[in-house]
Amino acid sequence: MATLTALSRHHAQVLFRCAMRQSPVLSPYSRIQARAFGIKTTLKVQEHISNMIKKDKEKAKAQDSTHDPKERKIELPPNGPEPFTDTMFSTMPAELRVPHFPEPMRSDTMDHKWKTSDLESLDIGETKHRIPDLISDKFALWAVKSARKPTDIFFRNKYLHRSVMLEVVAAVPGMVGAVIRHIKSLQGMRHDGGWIGHLLHEAENERMHLMTWMEVGKPVLWERALIATVQTGFFAVFSLLYMVSPRTAHRVVGYLEEEAVTSYTHFIKEIDAGRIENVKAPAIAVAYWNLDESATLRDVVLAVRADEALHRDTNHHFSDRIRVGRESLYEDLDHADDKPHIKY
Repeated sequence: MATLTALSRHHAQVLFRCAMRQSPVLSPYSRIQARAFGIKTTLKVQEHISNMIKKDKEKAKAQDSTHDPKERKIELPPNGPEPFTDTMFSTMPAELRVPHFPEPMRSDTMDHKWKTSDLESLDIGETKHRIPDLISDKFALWAVKSARKPTDIFFRNKYLHRSVMLEVVAAVPGMVGAVIRHIKSLQGMRHDGGWIGHLLHEAENERMHLMTWMEVGKPVLWERALIATVQTGFFAVFSLLYMVSPRTAHRVVGYLEEEAVTSYTHFIKEIDAGRIENVKAPAIAVAYWNLDESATLRDVVLAVRADEALHRDTNHHFSDRIRVGRESLYEDLDHADDKPHIKY
């Protein structure tokens, strides 16, 4: 209302000034009449605006009274109230309504429920080690050993938190390798040789390790910040290394997984010694590794260690294939089977 009043005053003043400019030789009496005319016009405009605002208020008040719950009549549909429908869910494509469940690393995982004896009988090669012979391989081993020292100092025997740190880092190489090889496959307009799927599977498996340990051990805020910082730095360095020398990058991962197998072996010893409570396995671990319903933390560590042993062997093999120039997995698969494989 104040704005409209100011506008009305402004218009009246403009009319008054125009009249004064058009008649610069008005007599004093005529000037008084002109000023009186301007004042009357301003008052009439203000009165008109006030009436409009009053009518608008009365109209709004009348509308509000009709929405009063006490006075409003609710008309229900003849078949009762309509059920609530979520438009986001109703428009969801059919393929998204089937949850994606990550697949475990071993193809025989879902064949039967895995008990402690089954997990212990797996031949994972606890002390298996690839002896470096090239300078790049020696550098890869040195880099991994150097990175382990501050981890040992910081975490000591806190194996749950050490596992969280390990998996946050270990989940990076598979995704980085898959992305870079995916881009190269697109640029070269040729199949990848069967690596991308395996690398993505590895990254997903490591992420499931992390999700499992997050259910068991709850890192505090400052530990989360440290872990995120380390992961960010490792992601940048490893991405650069993979673009420069993928063979060395896979060798680094192979040695990193060797250290992971060693760490999880120490983890099991700590549980057996009673220094870490052997609690019930989280539901996510039981479902993912198809463990027995009575599975414990020790069983989860055994399953995770078996996965890390597979990653160790896979990445050392990838590095060897790059070294000899036989990157395509289909070459060997086609010779081993009677029917050639479709190349992706």
